[in-house]
Amino acid sequence: MARLALLSVSDKTGLVDLAKSLVSEFEFEIVSSGGTARTLAEAGIPVTKVSDYTGSPEILGGRVKTLHPRIHGGILARQDLPADQADLSANNIRPFDLVVVNLYPFEQTIAKAGVTLPEAIEQIDIGGPTLVRAAAKNHAYLTILCQPTQYVPYLEAMRVHQGQVPLAFRQACAQAAFWHTASYDQAIATYLTQAQAEPDLSTLPQQWAMTGQQQATLRYGENPHQSAAWYRTGATPSGWAGAAQLQGKELSYNNLVDLEAARRVIAEFPADQPAAAVLKHTNPCGVAMGDTLATAYQRAYDADAVSAFGGIVVLNRAIDAATAQQLVGTFLECIVAPGCDDAAQAILAKKPNLRVLVLEDLLTGPGQVVQAIAGGFLLQTPDTHPDDPAAWQIVTEAKPTPADLSELLFAWRVVKHVKSNAIVVTHHHQTLGIGAGQMNRVGSVSIALTQAGAKAQSAILASDGFFPFDDSVRTAAAAGIRAIVQPVAVAAMRIPFEPRMNWVSSWP
Repeated sequence: MARLALLSVSDKTGLVDLAKSLVSEFEFEIVSSGGTARTLAEAGIPVTKVSDYTGSPEILGGRVKTLHPRIHGGILARQDLPADQADLSANNIRPFDLVVVNLYPFEQTIAKAGVTLPEAIEQIDIGGPTLVRAAAKNHAYLTILCQPTQYVPYLEAMRVHQGQVPLAFRQACAQAAFWHTASYDQAIATYLTQAQAEPDLSTLPQQWAMTGQQQATLRYGENPHQSAAWYRTGATPSGWAGAAQLQGKELSYNNLVDLEAARRVIAEFPADQPAAAVLKHTNPCGVAMGDTLATAYQRAYDADAVSAFGGIVVLNRAIDAATAQQLVGTFLECIVAPGCDDAAQAILAKKPNLRVLVLEDLLTGPGQVVQAIAGGFLLQTPDTHPDDPAAWQIVTEAKPTPADLSELLFAWRVVKHVKSNAIVVTHHHQTLGIGAGQMNRVGSVSIALTQAGAKAQSAILASDGFFPFDDSVRTAAAAGIRAIVQPVAVAAMRIPFEPRMNWVSSWP
């Protein structure tokens, strides 16, 4: 008797070629449902509709079609168990040798603008995951294929092994199948969690899961002895997975970590005024704004030209020829911008190893921030709280001017992306000194002011934590700092302010 295959797919890529080979090379009979059966029949491939095979019509608008004992009995039967074989015989059920199923496009549906909850609900597949899980569970006796990329390897395995698929191949397919349904269920659960009529933004869900599809195997991780791979979330590439790499070597683990840090910095600066940042090891070493993009980049570079060597550059506007000409003047690892014109590409191409990426939407980041710890992980919402200087507390008699507030806002936007303890000194929307990652705030202040040097006169200082004592404030005042912005301080730790200084406490 011919072997039996069940084909029921939403994504019909490669379907016809697979079915032709199954029938012509390996003498399969095919059972199929709905649109899959129509596609095969139109291609001239013999096919039996599920409704004809089971004797039960599709009902509820297609919601129920494969949920039938003749289908699931044929998938779940253990072919070496006499009791199972007796049940098959008694109920006129044939065993399946192959199940090819992929699921309704739920993630593609919810990615569309304006999709409603009922529309999303209709794309929650029921029969598909049941078929996939049943076939994967019984992979000792049959093969489950849930991705079009598996079709050619399956046929090659059949040809090499005279029509029999090795157990190792079936086990790999079963593993892929369970990841397929896990990812699908995770996407549904996440969507329904986020689609609450009135979500409580102050609390996070009791359960959280994240799955990903491997985008690339990386040469190594943070260090050469560590293995690493890059995974994307969602059914369609987005974020860095959707970025266009125009040139340069393949991206490394450290490149991607730095690029995401760079994206977070530049997301603070919408394209209404040109802005640029240079980063090293996830810390900004130079950030500036300018009248043109070329000016913004040059000012960011000049903020710390020594550290800029081998850095990551991020720009909030498309790269033009003038900016490209400046970018090729030093050694850089990566450049990312929302665009790059043809003239700029021609200039950048002179450095073929330089990685140049275009990420059109630099403003959109992850909805959650995950940090792995032993035995679990931490989850938090991203730091996207809007900064409104009008809501800031002015706690000194001296009041900042509108120009001061603009400068304070610039410094505050930068310091939030510097490793704590973080201090940033700025003037005219350019960083002059950055103190990052020190074990005490006094050390960070010293580093930032030393780097700023004489330019600290009349500059602004931002701190990512409040000053508990007056030592650093007096040091800043002595260096010529005219205003400080810090998070709201604890009331019991008020310190004597320099009377000629502006002191601004931001929203925490």
